[in-house]
Amino acid sequence: MRILFAASAALALASTAFAQEAEAPPPSPGEIVSSAPTDDWIAIDPENLVVMTLPPLDDGTERRIVMQLIGAPFSQGWVANIRTLARANYWDGSQILRVQDNYVVQWGQPDPEMGVEPKAVPEGLKVMTEGEYVAGSPNWLTGPVLQAKRQPQVFEDWPAPMMTDAYADFASFRDGWPIAGVQGMHLAVQWPVHCYGMVGVGRNMSPDTGDGSQLYTVIGHAPRHLDRNIAVVGRIVEGIEHLSSLPRGTGPLGFYEDESKRVPIVSVRMAADLPESEQPHFEYLSTASESFARYADARANRRDPFFIQPAGGADVCNIPVPVRRTDAE
Repeated sequence: MRILFAASAALALASTAFAQEAEAPPPSPGEIVSSAPTDDWIAIDPENLVVMTLPPLDDGTERRIVMQLIGAPFSQGWVANIRTLARANYWDGSQILRVQDNYVVQWGQPDPEMGVEPKAVPEGLKVMTEGEYVAGSPNWLTGPVLQAKRQPQVFEDWPAPMMTDAYADFASFRDGWPIAGVQGMHLAVQWPVHCYGMVGVGRNMSPDTGDGSQLYTVIGHAPRHLDRNIAVVGRIVEGIEHLSSLPRGTGPLGFYEDESKRVPIVSVRMAADLPESEQPHFEYLSTASESFARYADARANRRDPFFIQPAGGADVCNIPVPVRRTDAE
C-alpha cells in the first residue's frame, strides 16, 4: 500500500512539473536576444564606428554618441567621406543646429540661410549620384518577394526574415541593416530605410546629394518618405538619448533661432583612431541567424503574458536589430 501511495505521489509531482513546463509563457523578444548563442553575434569593426562627444551636462554627466557606419553595398561613397571628415577633425567645434520634434536632430555644416559661416571641407571628397541611394537586388529574389506576407518569414535562399511593406514591394534585413526594395522585371533595387536612430546625409535641392559634412538622425516616427531621396549612412548604437532629449528648435523645421541653444560638438573621431583603452566595442545579432528569425517573429506576434492579441505582422522599423556593447577582446 505504501509503495502504491509513493508511486502515485511521484506520478502526481511529475504531472504537475510537466504541466508547469507546458504552461511556461513563450519567450519575449528580449529573452530571445538574451539567450542567443555567442556565434549568432557579429563584432562591429572599430573602423565602422564614429564617436561624437558633446560637452558634459551641468551635473557632470558625460555625453558620448556612437554611430555605426553602414557596410557595402549601400552608401559607400558617403561613408568614405565621413571617415575622411572625422579624421580631419572636421566637426570639432561645429554645432547641433536643428532639433525637430518627432523627426530629426541635425548637425555639422550649416544651411546657407542660417547666417552661420560655412566650414570648408577637406579636398578630395567623393561626389555621388542620386542612383547611389539604392543598390542592386538579385533577380532570383522575385520568388520570395511574391511569397511575402505581413508576418516576417525566411524564404528560400534569402537568409533574413522578409515581409510586405507600405513603401516598397518588400522589407527585410541585409547584413544587419533594415532594408526595403522593389523587385520588378525592369527594376530590382534595395535601399536602407529611415528607422529610429538611423543617420542620413543632409543635402540641398536635387541633383545635390550631400557630401556627408551635414548629418542627421531620426528621433521620431520613421520618416520612410525620405527613403531613396537621401543617403542613409549608419545608425546610432549608443547615446541616442543625448540627442533625442535636446530642447526642440523654435524656428522653421526645428532650427535653433537662438544661437545660445545650439549645442557645440567637442569632437568626432573614428573609434579605430582612439587609444585602445577608449575604443568602444559593439556587436549585432546576425540577421541571418535562427535567433533573429525567432526574435522577428516575437516582435510581430507578442505572446508574452502582458499581451492579449498578437498583431500578426510588423513594420520593419518595429524590428530593431539588437546591438550590444562588449568588452575589448
